[in-house]
Amino acid sequence: MEVILLERVGKLGHMGDTVRVKDGYARNFLLPSGKALRATEANKKKFESQRSVLEARNLEMKRDAGDIASTLDGKSFVIIRQAGETGQLYGSVSARDIAEAISAAGFAIHRNQVALQHPIKTLGLHKTPVHPHPEVEAFVTVNVARSQEQAERQTKGEDLTVREEASMDDLGLEVGQALAAAGPGESLARE
Repeated sequence: MEVILLERVGKLGHMGDTVRVKDGYARNFLLPSGKALRATEANKKKFESQRSVLEARNLEMKRDAGDIASTLDGKSFVIIRQAGETGQLYGSVSARDIAEAISAAGFAIHRNQVALQHPIKTLGLHKTPVHPHPEVEAFVTVNVARSQEQAERQTKGEDLTVREEASMDDLGLEVGQALAAAGPGESLARE
């Protein structure tokens, strides 16, 4: 299906471009969300008559998104999740979770504006792009930790995904100290 884009759509085109897209993509996303019109002669004339209004609206939206992006860029947001000893999350952190954390901080961001390629599945600091407008990009740091205290430690640069391992010598000393504490008359072995 051929459509006329009413705004810039990533990997598709700019405002005013006539592009061919799959029918389902046009019917289910582009047309209902107001991002495109069917490319008929009547709609082409309608678009040309409204072009200046649409460009002005797009410029205003881009300016507002630029203000949001400038204040949002470089900010860090903490998300608390449960994880195993190696730092692997029991679940994952999705674009929705990141958008909720950003919105809780007072920014108007929708989950579709968080450009997360794959869900986050490990503890740590993750640099994530956010697009408040298709032509505006900001980067936020998502700090995924088990607790607020660990989030602060991660911010300082500490790696919490490394397991603390005890050497055999350390374990030998602990067993020896337990035997010495038991005393000479007591036996730890069962008869």
